Amino acid sequence: MTRPNLAAGAVAALALTAGQMNGAQAQEFPTKPIRLIVPFSPGGGTDLLSRLLAQKMYETWGHPLVVDFRVGANGDIGTEIVAKAPADGYTLLFHTGSFSINPLLRAKPRYDSQKDFAPISLTATAPQLLVAHPSVPAGSVKELVALSKSTKLSYATPGIGSVGHLSGELLTMASGIAMVHVPYKGSGTAVSDLLGGHVQLMFAAPGSMIAHVKSGKLKALAITSEQRITGLEEVPTFAEAGYPPVVAVNWFGVLATAGTPENVVRKINQEIVRIIALPEVRERIISSGYAPVSSTPQEFARFLSAEHVKWQKVIKAAGVRLE
Repeated sequence: MTRPNLAAGAVAALALTAGQMNGAQAQEFPTKPIRLIVPFSPGGGTDLLSRLLAQKMYETWGHPLVVDFRVGANGDIGTEIVAKAPADGYTLLFHTGSFSINPLLRAKPRYDSQKDFAPISLTATAPQLLVAHPSVPAGSVKELVALSKSTKLSYATPGIGSVGHLSGELLTMASGIAMVHVPYKGSGTAVSDLLGGHVQLMFAAPGSMIAHVKSGKLKALAITSEQRITGLEEVPTFAEAGYPPVVAVNWFGVLATAGTPENVVRKINQEIVRIIALPEVRERIISSGYAPVSSTPQEFARFLSAEHVKWQKVIKAAGVRLE
C-alpha cells in the first residue's frame, strides 16, 4: 500500500470511528441530568409546560430534567446561556414567541435566533385575548376604537417586545388609534394593575384571563386567533370584529444549542412528541388555556423563520426598540 493510500485509509477509519461514537452517544443519551433553562420568572405557561416535560422525561429516562429559571434582559440572559453551551443536548432552552422577536429589537443582538440554536419541537400555542377593565365604556373593538378618539387608553404587557405588546401594535396599525403602552416585568403585576383599574386594557393568554372574564372582573373584546376558541365562544376574532390584520400567536417550544448531533435532537424530539400526545398532558395543557402542539425539528425551524419575517415587519413599522 502506498503512503497516500495509507493516509486515506487512516482518515476513513477515523471518520467511521467518529460516526460510530456519535451513534453510540445518541443511543445512550441521556446519561446524566439535563438542564432546561427557562428565561422567564416562575409562573404562567413557561412554568407549567416546562415542569410537565421535566416530570415526564424523568419518568422515561431516569435522569432528572432540572428546570432552571434564568431571568433578565427581557429573556436574553437565559437564552444566551444556551447559545454558548456545549452542543451535546444536556443544556436545553424552553422559550416563547419572544425568542424570534428579541434579536429584532436590539441594535446589537445577544444571540442569533436563526443560527445559534437547533429547534427541537413546539409544545403549545396560545392566541392573545384583548381584555378591558369594566370601567372602560366599550363592549367591542369598534366601540373601543371610537372611544380612543376622545379618551387616552393604556394597555399593559409583560414587557417590551412581548407578543402582547406587538399584538397591541398590530391593532394600532390596523385601526389608526393611539394607545399608551405600559410594560411590566412579567404578567403577574400587569394583571394586578389591570384588575385594579390602573390600566385599561391588556393582550394576554386566554387561560390566564378566562376566570376573570367569567366573574365579570374583566371584559373580553376579541381574540387574535383565526377562529373562536373553546371556553370563550362568544368572543369574536379580530377579523370578525373588522380588523383582520390582528392575528398573533404566542408559542412555547424547546431548542438546543446549534451543532447538537441530529440523532440527539431526534431522540429529544421523539420524547417531546410522545409526551404531548399523552391524554393527561393534553388535558392539563388545554385546561390551562393553551393548545397542545408538537412538531418535527424541521417544521419548528420553518415556523421560526416565518415568525422572524412576520415580526420583523411589525417591529420596523412600529419603531419598537430595546435599549
